[in-house]
Amino acid sequence: MSRFIEVLNEHGSLIHVDNIKVILQHLQNRLNSKQAHVEFEFPFFVEKRAPVTGALGLMDYSVKLTATASHEDREFVVTVVVPVTTLCPCSKAISRYGAHNQRSQVTFAVRFNTSIWIEDLIQIVESAASSELYSLLKRPDEKAVTERAYEHPVFVEDLVRNIAVMANKDSRIVWYRVEAENYESIHNHNAYAMIEKG
Repeated sequence: MSRFIEVLNEHGSLIHVDNIKVILQHLQNRLNSKQAHVEFEFPFFVEKRAPVTGALGLMDYSVKLTATASHEDREFVVTVVVPVTTLCPCSKAISRYGAHNQRSQVTFAVRFNTSIWIEDLIQIVESAASSELYSLLKRPDEKAVTERAYEHPVFVEDLVRNIAVMANKDSRIVWYRVEAENYESIHNHNAYAMIEKG
């Protein structure tokens, strides 16, 4: 265990995409091992302005970096967990007014052939939903967010398909898994969908 900590300390307090492969190589050498695996999970904060008032707040996301080295092979996966809003298209279609909505959690994992920003992955997920979430909203912002969701209904299957379409167009992404879970507002169960490519 101490050798693992020593290797991490040798690379200072900054761990990033560019030095994780080197850390794995040093772990393999130090431990005389054919394989090394590391996972780093952390909260990631983005400053977001409310859509109407511009009120500034910090939105938090979960990020996980997973890396494995086996002999000369290297595998690196970035995963973001992004909360969004969805609004049920079926509910909207059969109702005279209103529609039920859900808070959804999307887990988007990617492998890539060139560096990709965490913010880019978050943006892909948020743009695929009925609406993105904010940490700070005033009443005019709440109106804008709920109306945007109403104008862009997507269910859980639509959400993962929308993300998959954008991931397929992004030449940096060579593999992905998209999972979405809708925390249902009028059912005593959740809805789930998943797509994987590669």
